[in-house]
Amino acid sequence: MPVRFGRWLPRLPRTVRGRRRAVRAVMLGACLALAPVTWTHTAAAGKLRTTADVPAGDVALVFGAGLWNGRPTPYLAHRLDTAAELYRTGKVRVLLVTGDNSRTAYDEPSAMRTYLTARGVPDARIVSDYAGFDTWDSCVRARRIFGVDRAVLVSQDFHVKRAVALCGRAGVEAYGVGVPEPHDGTWYYGTTREMFAAAKAALDAGLRPDPRFLGPAERGVAEALASPAPQDRAAS
Repeated sequence: MPVRFGRWLPRLPRTVRGRRRAVRAVMLGACLALAPVTWTHTAAAGKLRTTADVPAGDVALVFGAGLWNGRPTPYLAHRLDTAAELYRTGKVRVLLVTGDNSRTAYDEPSAMRTYLTARGVPDARIVSDYAGFDTWDSCVRARRIFGVDRAVLVSQDFHVKRAVALCGRAGVEAYGVGVPEPHDGTWYYGTTREMFAAAKAALDAGLRPDPRFLGPAERGVAEALASPAPQDRAAS
């Protein structure tokens, strides 16, 4: 018995008025789907910079991006390379690395610290946030746990707009430094994922939920900023 695929397809309205309504419904759905992405792009407008022209500040917030066999993935390594450059050129004084350490065998912040110290960033200038489970959590915790109200955000170019928008909503005045990547399969996956992540970002910005884990305030950033620069300690 032949299968009639046509019976599974929605029937188009037969009247002109019905077709107009269908077109309007499709257009409205498309607008609603694109609204969160439009919001992130608008919120980040004028706040995206390069390592060369970003305004100098105290703190760079570096977002986790996964580990392979306990080491940073290429995308995370590129973020860390950019953060190290910001430190070396005096654009920032402290690096706040935020990532997932929800289980013993997976520790993004510690892997990020190891990578940075191997590239010349002093350990005393690195502060770890072990509960940065997503972008919203990282932004809220930077403000409420670590007392950061201004920061340079470091991430890939397709993610940094959302990061700037969410950190702004969390009370962190931020500039974003987007790390460019080749337009390969990983880049296209990340760019496509942003379309869906923007919807969650809009909900987080509107509802402003507490992070998955909040905990007590920490003085790591304040103490790192108050401590003498490594060259000052060497001179003394």
